[in-house]
Amino acid sequence: MSSPAQPLAASLVQSVDWLAIAPPTIAAVVGLVVLVADLFVAEHRKTLLGWTSVAGLAVATLMLLPLLDGDRSTFCLTGDATVCSYTADRFTLVIQFLVLGGALLTALLSVTALKDGRKELPEGEYWFLLLSSAAGAALLPASRDLATLIVALEVASLPAFALVGLKYGDRKSSEAALKFFLSSVTATAVSLMGISFVYASTGTLYLTQVADRIQNVDGQLHTLAQTGVVLTLVGFAFKTAAVPFHFWVPDTYVGAPLPIAAYLSVIGKAVGFSGLILVTVVALPSYADLWGPALAALAALTMTVGNVGALRQQATRAYSAVRLLAWSSVGQAGYLLVPIAAAAYSGDAEKSVGSTVAYALMYGAVNLGAFAVAALVGRTKSLNRVADYRGLYASSPLSALLLAFFLLCLAGLPPGIIGLFAKVTVFAAAVDAGLGWLAVIMAVNVVIALFYYLQWTTLLFRAPEGEPEKHRVPAPLTAAIALTGVLGIVLSGAPQLVLRFTDTALF
Repeated sequence: MSSPAQPLAASLVQSVDWLAIAPPTIAAVVGLVVLVADLFVAEHRKTLLGWTSVAGLAVATLMLLPLLDGDRSTFCLTGDATVCSYTADRFTLVIQFLVLGGALLTALLSVTALKDGRKELPEGEYWFLLLSSAAGAALLPASRDLATLIVALEVASLPAFALVGLKYGDRKSSEAALKFFLSSVTATAVSLMGISFVYASTGTLYLTQVADRIQNVDGQLHTLAQTGVVLTLVGFAFKTAAVPFHFWVPDTYVGAPLPIAAYLSVIGKAVGFSGLILVTVVALPSYADLWGPALAALAALTMTVGNVGALRQQATRAYSAVRLLAWSSVGQAGYLLVPIAAAAYSGDAEKSVGSTVAYALMYGAVNLGAFAVAALVGRTKSLNRVADYRGLYASSPLSALLLAFFLLCLAGLPPGIIGLFAKVTVFAAAVDAGLGWLAVIMAVNVVIALFYYLQWTTLLFRAPEGEPEKHRVPAPLTAAIALTGVLGIVLSGAPQLVLRFTDTALF
């Protein structure tokens, strides 16, 4: 005689779509392999750990190709295959490509940085933490319930704290890690409070069910639901470095190893913005009148403060190149917020979100390229000042030309057509949604940004002070600079590829 518990247990067992979850799973498994292998690999062969990590991230990225055939879901509710915790749709794949591709480029930068670091960074721990963070970041866009979303967010964030503060005996690094940790923990606490309020109001964590039920909450729970929405938005605003929650960015980027600063500037933002899109557009579309104006105000404030902060950087100040890129990334976060805010007012929220994703792909490629050239210059100029880039063309013509191209892409000027295309796409999203005032503020900020991007660009081609210093470029660094350069040039030649890829059934 069978026990009543047996059918119940059987109903909880479900098959797992291993192909759908392969990209984040491979990154996580390779991270564990590297951590264990570190115990047995001799000191002079530690570079093997780095190349194993690079190979693992390359395989994880390639595993996105079989998923292009159609949407796949797994970990679904028993009896309702449409409500799932993990969905590999077009939106998921685009963000996973950005995350895993960005992590791969970061790994290439890291191979050189660890070799130059003279044992300041423990290699086994470094690679394990980087791969763990990349796995969490790749999991997040696929998350379709609030619990998985927060778990993925923390898996992406917690290793990043350690990576920032991993340098032995470096006070600047420890201080940066502490600021990053405190701000991120605060963001998580606020997000969890908001999510608990949303769950109390709706009785579910699944995003699609939250969207249905939150429209019809009991009158007594209406205030609780509204508070939950606001707190959740505040938590994600921290993660995206939106003003006024941006204070940790400049010091964290300066204190972190340069590849990790590059990682945070791109992958950290991809994590924050994909989470924000899932929470607002997928889970809370009925509260668009609440999050729409809030995100529009945050976008205006973020782009303005970020660009003014970058404008105020002095070329001769220590680490001014990294600080300028840090403040620039805050300004770019403001542009990324514009289409998400526009989704609240637009009749086609999917198209607005597509504009954010298209801009994120452009920004990811060229910003990682700028950091790669900064890593090259930082090998001989440890203070990495903007003034150190004077005459770079005389000593390293190709690197100077590529950095100029990356900066012009970020500014939105030809020949950086992809940057101009992405900015026009975001601008059009604001205008189409009736946010003319936000489009005007964006236009003013683009003009402000032109000044500091062009100032840095012209410095590259000035006559150097003294003898030009030759920059020997190691193979991994060459590969990172070349990959970002080729990607930026190809997309500038055919910018429609990005929009076509991101405009097809994002959800």
